[in-house]
Amino acid sequence: MSSEESVLSVEKVERYIGITSQALSKLKIAAPERSFNRKLADDFLGMARAYFEDSKDFLKKGDLINAFACVNYAHGWLDCGARVGLFDVNCDDRLFTLYE
Repeated sequence: MSSEESVLSVEKVERYIGITSQALSKLKIAAPERSFNRKLADDFLGMARAYFEDSKDFLKKGDLINAFACVNYAHGWLDCGARVGLFDVNCDDRLFTLYE
């Protein structure tokens, strides 16, 4: 990787925020309403949304490092929820890391 590729930029953070925004709008909670897994799914989604909003706030403040970190945490929560079956992502292995 060249030094130019490793530089964190507004454009790079915005690209990742866009990807996570797509993922948030695509997923559906798969767990039944009254199940324990529904509570987990709601919690995972709540954490993802909180980190996602934090990433946008940090970006507005010009704090690219924390914006990038937060958007990656957000997407990690989404990937984890998709991988263990809390979220139905319609087998999208472009936006999510699936088990198979």
